[in-house]
Amino acid sequence: MTGLPLRRLGSTDLRLSPIGLGCWQFSQGQGLFGRYWSVLPQPEIESIVRAALAGGITWFDTAEAYGGGASERALSAALKSLGRTPADVVLATKWMPALRRSKSIGATIGRRLEALDGFRIDLHQIHNPASFSSLASQLGAMAALAEAGAIRHIGISNFSAKGMGRAHAWLAAHGRTLASNQVHFSLLHRKIETNGVLDAAKRLGVSIIAYSPLEQGVLTGRFHDDPARVRALSRMRRSRGFFRAGSLARSRPVIEALREIGARHGAAPAQVALNWLVTFHGETVVAIPGASREAQARDNAGAMGFVLTRDEMDHLDRVSAPFKE
Repeated sequence: MTGLPLRRLGSTDLRLSPIGLGCWQFSQGQGLFGRYWSVLPQPEIESIVRAALAGGITWFDTAEAYGGGASERALSAALKSLGRTPADVVLATKWMPALRRSKSIGATIGRRLEALDGFRIDLHQIHNPASFSSLASQLGAMAALAEAGAIRHIGISNFSAKGMGRAHAWLAAHGRTLASNQVHFSLLHRKIETNGVLDAAKRLGVSIIAYSPLEQGVLTGRFHDDPARVRALSRMRRSRGFFRAGSLARSRPVIEALREIGARHGAAPAQVALNWLVTFHGETVVAIPGASREAQARDNAGAMGFVLTRDEMDHLDRVSAPFKE
């Protein structure tokens, strides 16, 4: 059966696979956010990137906050070791605005480029709306980097519908486009479908980049099969509500539907969940599942290898409807 083709990111010239690879897990245990995951040896990171590329994944999302550049360095090292060049892949990273002003966007771009070691920044994103500087000032700094050729396109992350509209309008007034808004979206977290974010993205021609599309493994079904596995997770990860017994019971009908549909396509529940996410709303949504093992990267890429029927997509829509609020 025909799989999912490349698609355009927003109204940019970037064409990428519907599923990318989120690289938070490459943080090497460094920094506040890096401690969320176990440290991955560089050879394992290389095997994950190799499997993603082999499966048709063409782009990678990282961030300054992921180990203070550790993820960026690990990713670029893996790509170089595998013989890839900037022309072969699309790379996205993010500037962390917390407790900072917009001038740090330009002041830190050298560090981003150094960490990426020759790979270009195809998409630079404002990681969240919390900054000491105005949105206009932040976007102005981003636009200046684009004008100078330091980055190619501009995105945002964790912005509301109103904030996304303001960012889009400011950039349009200055001859630039807003490529994307990276937000939390999955079958178990569908709030962007009811809070205006998804509607605004469709209206403005902005892509939604869905992070945590598998709810950090919950949608694989493995924690439903063996709840004791939750105890092996890091304390920070265990604190997420989706891993609690009551939440696992509430999401079980979604897992059962994913398994039923997956059996028809020879696909795992997580693959069906990813496929639904990047097809139910046309080409508006792309997803960045992470991977801490080669097999996970291979499975993520395999989610692009089949096409769900409209009836199957609608069934998943109905069974996961409680998670829209």
